[in-house]
Amino acid sequence: MDIVVITIFVLAIFVGFEIITKVPPTLHTPLMSGSNAISGIAIIGAVLATTIGGSIGMWLGFVAVIFAMINVVGGFMVTDRMLKMFKRK
Repeated sequence: MDIVVITIFVLAIFVGFEIITKVPPTLHTPLMSGSNAISGIAIIGAVLATTIGGSIGMWLGFVAVIFAMINVVGGFMVTDRMLKMFKRK
């Protein structure tokens, strides 16, 4: 059971890295809102990993929850800053 959770975790790392590196810098800010939804899905997967993954899955899931929450909060902050730029003064 632990090897399955570790395999899924490693594959998620590779997929996430490939997705992020393929986005050009000019699109990063508009896509932050979309990445918040993806991070929400990652949080659900991480919580599942903490409950069914044994001791290794619990710690990896805990770290994944922390990183996903940082991404969600940062995404909302960047999106809010971007939207403030379009408001009239």
